[in-house]
Formats: sequence, C-alpha cells, structure tokens
Amino acid sequence: MEHRIEILSEKKLIGKYIIMSFIENKTFQLWSSFMPNRKDIKNSIDSNLYSLEVFPDGHFDNFEPGNSFEKWAAVEVTDFDEIPSEMEPLVIPTGLYAVFIHKGPQSEGHKTYHSIFVEWLPNSEYTVDERPHFAVMGAQYKKEHPDSEEEIWIPITSKN
Repeated sequence: MEHRIEILSEKKLIGKYIIMSFIENKTFQLWSSFMPNRKDIKNSIDSNLYSLEVFPDGHFDNFEPGNSFEKWAAVEVTDFDEIPSEMEPLVIPTGLYAVFIHKGPQSEGHKTYHSIFVEWLPNSEYTVDERPHFAVMGAQYKKEHPDSEEEIWIPITSKN
C-alpha cells in the first residue's frame, strides 16, 4: 500500500467536535453544524478541512466499534487569539505519521482504512500511537466524485 512516513510539526486547529462511535456515526451532523460557521474563523492558514478522531488512550488495544471518541471538523489556524463562539481549539502535537491517499468517493473511505489497519499496519514496523488521527481534505477533495482524493494521517510509533 502506497504511503509516506512523515514527522508532523505541531498544528493548531479550531473547530467543533461531537462524541460518537463507529456504530453511532454522527459525522454528517457534525459537518452540517460546522460548515455554515467556518467563515467565522478569521485566522485560518488555508482552505483545507480537517476531519479528526481523538480516541481515548488504549482505544485500539481492545477495539470495539461501540466505544466512544471525539470526532472533529476543523481548520488549521495561526493562533488561538480569536475563537468563534461554539468552537474549540485543538492542538495536534508533533509526531510521526503514516500518510495514505484515499482515492475515490468518500463513502468508500472505509476500504482504505481497512487496508491500513488490517493489511499495512500489522505488517509494518509501526504501531498506532495515542495522538489524533485525521484526514486532510484539500483542493483534490470532491466528496462522492470518483476522482476525489484526501490524505489520511495515522499516528504511529516504532514497535521497537
């Protein structure tokens, strides 16, 4: 599976989050509440959108699809000087990430995640780290279009 390994520098994000699980997916609800107010974020770095998951420590040790986590819709910002009401700051700490490209409709993203977690990760020299997971939806992102692309960032640490 094509990927690159990258050291991510700390990122500051502003957005909204919702508590959900993989069984009780509230992603649409989250983005529906975030997008109309995105313009209220005055210090965004670019037009990229970030879809993040902040999992409790140990979430993947005994994975259960019903376990809750924070799902975020956010943009990267220069600072936290102005945070719109009903939005929150989030810092992604510096760390090692495996970066994959999901090509195709967003509704087929689960296939890419399956390949990452069932095929690539167990056969790699890495394990999942306890930092946010995220997808970056930039200029190539076109929702359900077959040519859509987004980057999937998985936090990793060496197994050794």
